[in-house]
Amino acid sequence: MVSDLEIWLAANLLIREHGDDAEIVAARRVDEMLERGESDEEIVWLRIRRAIMGMQAAPTGKPN
Repeated sequence: MVSDLEIWLAANLLIREHGDDAEIVAARRVDEMLERGESDEEIVWLRIRRAIMGMQAAPTGKPN
């Protein structure tokens, strides 16, 4: 099982390497895993994609 920390580290690395395209890169990996029938890896990449989306989301709420 891949830990949450590993997911966040992978997401951070993809953001550093691909910037705004990191989510697209992760989505492509999800599609590749789906095509290969590798459901465990697909789930990992879905988690990474979600983490990227969270990291890149605009802040909400009032500023401090």
